[in-house]
Amino acid sequence: MSNISSSQLSWIGSVQLMLVLSVGLFSGRLYDTGYFYHLMIGGAFLFVFSLFMLSLTSPGQYYQVFLAQGIGAGLAIGIMYIPGIAVVSHYFQRRRTFAMGIATSGSGLGGTVQPIMLNRLFYGRVGFNNGVRISAAFNAGVLIIALLLMRTRLPSTPKKDGSTLLHMRTFFREGPYVATIVGTIFVLAGLYFPIFFLQLSAIKNGIDPDLAFYVLPVLNAFTILGRVIPSLFVHRMGIYNFMIPCVTSCGILIYCTLTVKTVAATFTIALLYGLFVGAYVGFLAPMVGSLAKQDSEMGARMGICFAFTGFGGLVGNPIAGALLTSSYLWWRPSLFAGLCVTCGAILFTLARFGVARQKGTQRV
Repeated sequence: MSNISSSQLSWIGSVQLMLVLSVGLFSGRLYDTGYFYHLMIGGAFLFVFSLFMLSLTSPGQYYQVFLAQGIGAGLAIGIMYIPGIAVVSHYFQRRRTFAMGIATSGSGLGGTVQPIMLNRLFYGRVGFNNGVRISAAFNAGVLIIALLLMRTRLPSTPKKDGSTLLHMRTFFREGPYVATIVGTIFVLAGLYFPIFFLQLSAIKNGIDPDLAFYVLPVLNAFTILGRVIPSLFVHRMGIYNFMIPCVTSCGILIYCTLTVKTVAATFTIALLYGLFVGAYVGFLAPMVGSLAKQDSEMGARMGICFAFTGFGGLVGNPIAGALLTSSYLWWRPSLFAGLCVTCGAILFTLARFGVARQKGTQRV
């Protein structure tokens, strides 16, 4: 789809990201009321189906890719995302943050392996269509293993009419929760700019495309470390105390992308950004979950927060793509994304003070 603008292409990933998060408004509540297996099996089936549909798309047909990858895959991942993360909390209380950080590290591994695998398939003898089918079969196998291994342990909460609205009214009376939600909207509006555009920036700066391809796998590989290593100490320092400098570092690195011109600088930014963005994505759910008064609220709090957060993911990258223009004015989207993430860090700081006051401790 070489005739499609950067802004138009980014809508595919942005809509997918929005659905991944916003569907949590429903999947989180359904998870709390005992529909874990229904959600996981249904989401897994839809995801594999969407990949097979992607393999049937015709060259240059934007709407076909948008429907399969943006809508279908986004809905599928959104259905599974919160149940797949929240079920870990059934088995861990004291080291919950550590366990959830480990659980989310798998996406970093997939984000490292699959782009390399798909690149080899697409540009080898297999081609795009069969390459996507192989990927669909691979993902089906991995999802079957996951479905066989995951089990709920705690009892579900009774379903009540209007319970989601009741939860929203209750949660939105809490200043730290509201500040956290607004902060995540701002962060997500800018956070994915390097992930979507750093590879393109490298190519436009004269880096060999075959080498520039590995920018994203390197970034994803370091997200694994960003999720696993902090799991060892986050519970000691407090999750807000960890997330605030983490998000601030992401903002600084986004500003630094303006100075990236060489191979060494590009990959340095990629690995550092991977560390911090991996930590943020990995510990976002535990941060929101830490505001829950009881375990039965976990799915609802995450779902409501992520539903609003999805708006930032929806508009952020298309705005960045539009600011970039066909003239590739990199300072404009970099400034926009950096300011969004910085605003998010400020709001997390405000939320942190509120949580510390409520809990009577600075280790929050």
